[in-house]
Amino acid sequence: MRRSIFCYLLSAICYLVFVAQIQITHVDWKPAPPTLPKGTQVAVLEGDPKSEGLFTMRIKLPAGSIIPPHWHPRDERVTVLSGRVIVGFGDKFEKKGTTFRAGGFYVNPPNVHHFLWIPQESVLQLTCVGPWELHVVEPLSD
Repeated sequence: MRRSIFCYLLSAICYLVFVAQIQITHVDWKPAPPTLPKGTQVAVLEGDPKSEGLFTMRIKLPAGSIIPPHWHPRDERVTVLSGRVIVGFGDKFEKKGTTFRAGGFYVNPPNVHHFLWIPQESVLQLTCVGPWELHVVEPLSD
């Protein structure tokens, strides 16, 4: 009995030390999909945004970027790592809303129409359940 408890504890410790911890020392930025503003870069830290399951990715958005009104079919948890992001809700883009700065956190509930204005270069970290989808309500007119 003691031996099986010892083996269980040893297995749990090994899992926590060797499997469950992820330390990111280098971020591999790649061009973002065309649903995001020109010049945006993404870096996937864990998981796969294109597949079912948990994933974490970072999005680097250039100053002046606008993400038009859109929605996601699943919760989107967002942490602002740097910069400043203004998030508004509704079907029409406006340069007003709630401002989030570095350290800020917000959740976009499923199917809720929202938009973003990025007045300065910003890095966001998203933790979501995939597949990640961004459905534009109505593209911005040029």
